[in-house]
Amino acid sequence: MSQEAHRSTRLLGAEGPVAAALDGFAPRETQIRMAEAVEDTLNSGGTLVAEAGTGIGKTLAYLVPALLGGERVIVSTGTKTLQDQLFFRDLPLVCKALDVSVTPALLKGRANYLCLHRMNIARTDGRLPSREAALELENVMQWSSRTPDGDLTLFGEVSDDSGLMPFITSTADNCLGSECPQFDDCFVARARREAQEADIVVVNHHLLFADMAIKQSGFGEVLPGASAFIVDEAHQAPETASRFFSTSLSSRQVQDLCRDFLAESAEVSGAMGILREPVADCLQKLKETQAEIAATLPERGAWSDLLSDATVRNALQQLEQSVIGLAREVSRLEGSARGMDGCIERLQEVQLQFDRFDAPEKQGEVRWFERRGRGFALHITPLEVSTAFSQFRELADAAWLFTSATLSVGGDFSHFTRQMGLEEADTLQLDSPFDYAHKALIWLPDGLPEPREAGFVPALLDRVVPLLEASRGRAFLLFTSHRALRMAAELLADRVSFPLFVQGEQPRSLLLDAFRQSGEGVLLGSASFWEGVDVIGEALSLVVIDKLPFAAPDDPVIEARSKQLRREGGNPFFQLFLPQAVISLKQGAGRLIRDVNDRGVLVICDPRLKTKSYGRIFLESLPPMKPAEGQSEVEEFLQ
Repeated sequence: MSQEAHRSTRLLGAEGPVAAALDGFAPRETQIRMAEAVEDTLNSGGTLVAEAGTGIGKTLAYLVPALLGGERVIVSTGTKTLQDQLFFRDLPLVCKALDVSVTPALLKGRANYLCLHRMNIARTDGRLPSREAALELENVMQWSSRTPDGDLTLFGEVSDDSGLMPFITSTADNCLGSECPQFDDCFVARARREAQEADIVVVNHHLLFADMAIKQSGFGEVLPGASAFIVDEAHQAPETASRFFSTSLSSRQVQDLCRDFLAESAEVSGAMGILREPVADCLQKLKETQAEIAATLPERGAWSDLLSDATVRNALQQLEQSVIGLAREVSRLEGSARGMDGCIERLQEVQLQFDRFDAPEKQGEVRWFERRGRGFALHITPLEVSTAFSQFRELADAAWLFTSATLSVGGDFSHFTRQMGLEEADTLQLDSPFDYAHKALIWLPDGLPEPREAGFVPALLDRVVPLLEASRGRAFLLFTSHRALRMAAELLADRVSFPLFVQGEQPRSLLLDAFRQSGEGVLLGSASFWEGVDVIGEALSLVVIDKLPFAAPDDPVIEARSKQLRREGGNPFFQLFLPQAVISLKQGAGRLIRDVNDRGVLVICDPRLKTKSYGRIFLESLPPMKPAEGQSEVEEFLQ
């Protein structure tokens, strides 16, 4: 299609309606190129993988052609925060600028919506986990009569620590559906009805891939059909898809089921007498299993490691026998009430999951465990999701756009396209329009020890503290491990006068707000702060990355995928570890320059960038920042 024939070209140009409607909007040649490519993809029903560097304005570049098409489009974002930003800010702005009228819908997973039925049960049942939860429940009750959509993420007054959320939200397992006494007022059902009638539906990756997994199992769909799917922050898609095509069995699943059995027993005559003892036994066996796993196993590991521990293996077997005993007793109550039948169906599903873990391991899957605090989860994860995802795309019969600032490795998209089964897709790489050569320095300090050496973090801080003084704080220190982060926080506390904001001390959003408001803060973060964080302006002028973010080689999923690559004659380092680390590093480095007026310094403290041949691949994948010759040049730039 010629440039003249693209409607997006005119609309995003200097004389177009977007420029007239948005304050400070400046036409960007790369944004127009992306919009043209998206328009062609939507018109042809094809697939496009587009890497759009920071500052291109990729949201406008896909929203403009999406709104022009007149067909239903589903837009999926990486997080609920980005989802809200797209729905409440970006979409209304573009609709107003283009003077188009569309019916939009915002759809999240059911765990984000208040369940009126379960809220009422929680109030009358009285089995809340804490006093804080009881106080928060009263606030939720008052809010429930005012909220138009029941979106608890927008309410924001239920803390993670209170443990109230499972008592006031539903799951696919415990939802009563059309038989619920509150069904006519159900927020989840209302949101889904609105999505079915909407022209553009904004979801997040968790919901998108959960819906795909539901469709694959042959059950009803959550998302409506669409002529196009736009997957923003697409670098997160492979990992999210892998999670939702997995089979999992968790301590939380068993605990919630036991709690719901007791709640439903209050509504069925004689049920409490039948279930009190087997439920108590199940909860006791669960408690013993949790204690054994917490005492002996690492945070995550291979299934074989769990089975090799006789005490843990025996505890799991005892828990399974207790679940079987509960199933035997509860069968007497089948048909007594819809809620009780729902619990029985969930119990049968738990038994099926135990059976899957008892069966021999299949080719193409990996079994592993993880624990958080005293909770645990067991997983069976497919080694690749490309086949399942390709099948879904064939059924969807739609155009697809995958976009992010970080999809390629040295201009090569094959790592991403191979993971997602997109080898035939068109690709487009658009560099950031920001003037990195004049606005940013990159410094690779000489003489630092190897990251695995004990003195690495103290040596790193010796180099960084003078830079913090020069920048007057205003820095992100990004770490690849919580251990290194905690060590750095302890050592820095006595070495700098600037306020420290340490991941884990506050919720992520509050920590970022406090950092921005301080004007001279130093934020220490790990994985979740490497991406999706925007600090524009002088509040952030220095980003320090401790080491190259290679995945842990003993991660059970990574280890299994490595073995599979070797069996196929591949090279796990260059096909798996290196591409993932490059994309993660690009995300971390991307925190520095978020606006045309930003300036700052990126410091990467891993000597392997200079000593290893693969260091060149990392550096060539980063924006073209000016290399600093030494510390004095960095300090002068910051001052």
